[in-house]
Amino acid sequence: MVARLVIAAPSSGAGKTTVATGLMAAFAGRGLAVSPHKVGPDYIDPGYHALATGRPGRNLDAYMCGTGLIAPLFLHGARGCDLAVVEGVMGLYDGAADQGELASTAQVAKLLKAPVVLVVDASSQSRSVAALVHGFASWDPEVRIGGVILNKVATDRHEHLLREALGESGVPVLGVLRRAPAVATPSRHLGLVPVAERQAQAVEAVAAQAEQVLAGCDMEALLALARSAPDLHAEPWSAEVVGRLHAGGSGVPTLARTPSGGTPVALAGGMPTPRVAVAGGAAFTFSYVEHTELLQAAGAEVVTFDPLRDEALPEGTRGLVIGGGFPEMYGAELSANEPLRKAVAELAASGAPVAAECAGLLYLARSLDGRPMCGVLDADARMSERLTLGYRDAVAVSDSVLAPAGARMRGHEFHRTVIEPGAGPLAAWGLRQPERRVEGFVQGGVHASYVHTHWAGSPEAAARFVEHCA
Repeated sequence: MVARLVIAAPSSGAGKTTVATGLMAAFAGRGLAVSPHKVGPDYIDPGYHALATGRPGRNLDAYMCGTGLIAPLFLHGARGCDLAVVEGVMGLYDGAADQGELASTAQVAKLLKAPVVLVVDASSQSRSVAALVHGFASWDPEVRIGGVILNKVATDRHEHLLREALGESGVPVLGVLRRAPAVATPSRHLGLVPVAERQAQAVEAVAAQAEQVLAGCDMEALLALARSAPDLHAEPWSAEVVGRLHAGGSGVPTLARTPSGGTPVALAGGMPTPRVAVAGGAAFTFSYVEHTELLQAAGAEVVTFDPLRDEALPEGTRGLVIGGGFPEMYGAELSANEPLRKAVAELAASGAPVAAECAGLLYLARSLDGRPMCGVLDADARMSERLTLGYRDAVAVSDSVLAPAGARMRGHEFHRTVIEPGAGPLAAWGLRQPERRVEGFVQGGVHASYVHTHWAGSPEAAARFVEHCA
């Protein structure tokens, strides 16, 4: 049994991230091992969760990974922990567009059999808060709302009115938080500024969030609520087990493994384990920890490098993964690192596997906002006023290092940039919704696309990539 809470809200902007991160840090500060989780595809909030707990923040995305993997992925992340805190996404019942409850916080809470704490922005209401909470608590009888935390409460009088109204709702008040500028986290065009870009300030903000939660919340009642969750009857997800199932699926040499199925010692034929370089640092902060685990389980040695600082790829690099992030904020610095840009272009020209998503796509382009990038792709990228956001149902158009033509994967787009042309002579994906189009580039060993994917939902992609590195 894993004690667990889901932190939800009626809508975005109510303070879920502040409350969830504050609870994680406060419980961790009391000596509990806290497992942090985030519903949906968000990359940024898990960075703050990791800062609060000292453990990797993990996503639970029912659209990209499937409903059957939610409990196993949760148990994998929560292994050995005293408590798990799951931050929701958007409003409690909001999910994938036109897909009912799919990928909503409510669905994940039901799959985890977890009690929900509803964070309500009470700044512009008093007695109406009871009607709001009653509506959310009664909408789906399978969702158990175990308590409310009132956020942005103005005065003692305001708190009294709110508590009096909620006394008739049957849902207990587990916390009252006043307005506190110190806990605020700055935002920009795609949400919060990532931890990697403001490490010192982020540490201070998380500490302030923990102090606010400790001062305003009934920690014992919240812990008791978390411990009231029933057993989950599921097996924890395992990258090693999944890796064994998919090894050799591309018809290229299968990896030799240790008897335990853990870190491989060599490839078949005695060749060394392939080294896969993964972009990191402030410009490339978007990644799922399961990607690294699956690459390692498939036989790769994973080494992180920072395109803002490193002038060469890690020695012996056989494959390259460049995930998402904010290259548009660091265009001048990335462009100025000409030695690394040339190294990336040379690796791609050699036919080595390169997997690039969103920010990685921009970095491989000829230019970004007029500044030279790696020049791997015959395309130019620029910032745009238009936000592209949403889940994607994708089919591989061309054979690539990630998928054979015709393979279906689910992903997510989230950017305020455009690249022209939007697809190469060999496109990466054909997208089914919201409109039919092709996008991305397959070029030699390069697979570059705006679509973010979660390899736990398609583990054959990691196995295929590492096998091609062999």
